[in-house]
Parts: sequence; C-alpha cells; structure tokens
Amino acid sequence: MSVKQPHIILFNPDQWRGDVLGHMGNPATETPNLDRLVLEEGVSFSNAFCQNPVCTPSRCSFMSGLYPHVRGHRTMYHMMKPEEPVLLKTLKDVGYNVWWGGKNDLVDPAYGYDAYCSHKHVPSSTKPMFGPDLKRGQPDDDTFYSFYAGKIETWEDEPFYGDSDWAHVLGAIEFIKQAPKDQPLCIYLPLLYPHPPYAVEDPWHSIIDRSLLPKRISEEGLQGKPSILSGLREKLNMGSWTEERWDELRATYYGMCARVDHQFGLLLDALKDAGIYEETAVFFFSDHGDYTGDYGLVEKTQNTFDDCLTRVPFIVKPPAGFPVRPGIRDALVELVDLCATVHAYAGIEPDYTMFGRSLAACIGGTSKEHRDAVFCEGGRMHGELHCNESTPYNEDPRSLYWPRGEMQRSEGPEHTKATMIRTKRYKYVRRFYEQDELYDLQNDPGERVNLIGDPSLAEELASLKERMLDFYQATCDTVPITRAKREI
Repeated sequence: MSVKQPHIILFNPDQWRGDVLGHMGNPATETPNLDRLVLEEGVSFSNAFCQNPVCTPSRCSFMSGLYPHVRGHRTMYHMMKPEEPVLLKTLKDVGYNVWWGGKNDLVDPAYGYDAYCSHKHVPSSTKPMFGPDLKRGQPDDDTFYSFYAGKIETWEDEPFYGDSDWAHVLGAIEFIKQAPKDQPLCIYLPLLYPHPPYAVEDPWHSIIDRSLLPKRISEEGLQGKPSILSGLREKLNMGSWTEERWDELRATYYGMCARVDHQFGLLLDALKDAGIYEETAVFFFSDHGDYTGDYGLVEKTQNTFDDCLTRVPFIVKPPAGFPVRPGIRDALVELVDLCATVHAYAGIEPDYTMFGRSLAACIGGTSKEHRDAVFCEGGRMHGELHCNESTPYNEDPRSLYWPRGEMQRSEGPEHTKATMIRTKRYKYVRRFYEQDELYDLQNDPGERVNLIGDPSLAEELASLKERMLDFYQATCDTVPITRAKREI
C-alpha cells in the first residue's frame, strides 16, 4: 500500500451503449465532458466489453474481477455474499472512506452495507424516477411494452427533474466538499440513467438532433439469430413503429446519456474546486448496453451478445504520478479489468485470484494490445427454475418486463445458456439448446447474418472454439491464496 493513495471515482451509469459517445464518432451525441476528458487527460477504450448483458451478474463480475461462471453469479437475484471479494470492501478495509450513492444490484441486501461502505447515501425525498407517467396506453397498444415516455415535464423554476439520480450526484458533490482530509476517498455512483424507461427532461430531451442519429439496425432480413429475439419482438408488439417513432425513442435515450454526461461534469468540477482532482483516479463505465431499437427491440436480454448490449463505455483518468497518453485505444478489454486497474493505482496486492488485468500500461501508452479475445456469458439450463428471474412482478402481463419474463420462464430454447467469444474480427456464440452463431464483424458489423454453417470459416470457427475451451479451463475455479497448515 502506497504512503498516499489516490482518491477513486467509480462513475457507473446503467445500460449505456458503447457507441453513444461523441469522441467515438457518433454525430448525434452530446457528451462534451467525457469527450474533453478523453482529449486532454484520459483514455477511452473503444473495444470494452461486459461479462454479462444483465446488470447484477455484470456488477458482480466487474466488482470482483471474476467471471460470472466462477461463483454462479448469472441472475438478477444471486448477488455477492459477505465471504466473496468486492472492490468496495477491499478499499474500505485498507482505509478508504467509501461513499456509495445509487442503486445496488451488487451485494445481498440481507447482510447490509456496512462492510462495503462508510456512507450509504439515502436521499431524504425525490421525485419518481423517469417521470410520473409512462402513458402506455392499453395492453394491446404498440406502446404498452415500449418503455417509451419521452419528455419529462418540470416546473418553470426547476433547473432539472429532481429524481434519485440527481439526489445522489448532488450528495456526492456535498461529500467531496466536506470529506475528511486524512483519508483517501472512494465515491461509487451507480446511477439508474440511461436505463429505460426512455425519459428525460429538457434541455437534454431537446438537445439531440434527430437528423444526425446513426441508422438503426433493422429487424428486416436477419438470418440465423437466436429465438429469444423473435420471441421478444412478437411480445413487445412494436412491429408497426415507423422510423420516425424509433428516432424519438432513440433521441430520448441519447438525451438521457447527455444528462449523465452533464452530471459527470459537475462531479469533476467539484473535485477541482476541492483541490483533489489531480490526485484522483476517475473511472467511467457502464454495466452493459441497450437495444434502443436495434433489431426492433428495446431494453436487453439475459443471453444475447450483440455489440449494442455487450460493448460499453470504459474511460479512465489515472491519478497524478501515473503515465497517460490521452485518446482512444482499440485494444480488447473487459470490465473485469476494472478491479485490477484500481488495485494497481491504489497499490493494493489482491489476496485472491482475480482474472482482470491492469490497464495501466495501455493507459500509459506503453502497450497497444491487452487481450486476444473477450468473453460474455448468460442464460440458464432446463430445470434451473431458480435462475429464471421470474417474479410476481414480471409474471403480470401489465408489467413492462412481462415480455422478457416470458422468455425467461420458457422451457424452450429461448432462455438457453450461452457464451460469447469476440476477437476484433469475429464473434462466436455457443448456444446450448439451439444453433450457435458466428459473425464476421468486418463485413457485417451489425451482426445480421449468422455464418455458423459457412464452410469457408470452418478453420476460424475451430480456432474460436479451442480458445473458448482455454478460457473455461483457465477460469473454471480459484484456489484460495491462504493455505491450511497440514498436520504430519
């Protein structure tokens, strides 16, 4: 442990796609604070991928440096237990003053939060998230499961709509102002935005130029995609939507991202005002992405791995004393690398086997590559009913999540356990109960045509399968570092 450890910011929006960033070349985005950070002081990884396309398994993975299969964290209801490694607990144990403001979806709440943070922020009062009314229409309307709300109305004298995200960001800023000077700080901000429902107030709702939105990946002409996608499309009942309607939904999502970017900028300003910005390591990353209209879908699934779901923003500004070459890196990285990078900057030696690798060399510019492949996994087996995430809430057809719940409750192939391996050019998905997937990302970046039966790619497919086997053998378990004393 170093004599003076850096402060650490873990800014973690929910469900932000990796392509909704101005510095990634998306002309419709409004992310000036993130773009400026990458231009001047930080590094943005254009090929960063999550390890599960649903929030709780992804969070358990990036907060431990372990893949979801290692300890069975692959559902929304199997969270980290007290005996399991969690980055927040590690930081608190070595003397960090850990402030947590935002959603959980990480640790089992039955055991409380004292082991993980010094302060769990609970706002005194907030407005309902995503506005007061979704205006869903009747159950047979094509809006009923769309998650679309649009513009949130505010009072004339309100600078913003005061929901819990705003309360947590402003609470973090107040904590920075009043934090004790004799401890390193860790601020963890797992926000809800831009998670659907798709809703945001002005100026962010109106700031997005609809004419600049990239072309949506259409559901027309898809070949060999998994059955869960067609099943969801049928139950979402959004087949009548025009491109103009899709653009309004997408622009609202982009506006939600713009609001989060603004909040991120406020936090950076607070660090500068407090005189601790230079000595702070800043991490901005999302747990997974969002369909946002691609393939005619909204929200997410538990076992599909299209880039819009699995590629995420991952931006890092190192603390003073660590080298950085600002800009974009195209190295393949995983969210499990978060833990190892924080450990490296904080001078912490892990007391367990983790599978993340420090990004410090890539950030400093001494290494161009990081991994030869990235992995993501999800789904369940037949009979694993405890893994189907079914609740009385999503069993009700009036629930927004009823369509996805129906796919999870199915004992057909839709819920199948699946694993993705992705290189820079190819993506292979092994699916247990239905046809595997193979995509040539160079010629088909939208992953529209499944080439699993193409004989010209047989050699490449065999190589990907062998690499996936290596991955599972290397990560199938962990042996405790502490050894028992054997009696002779």
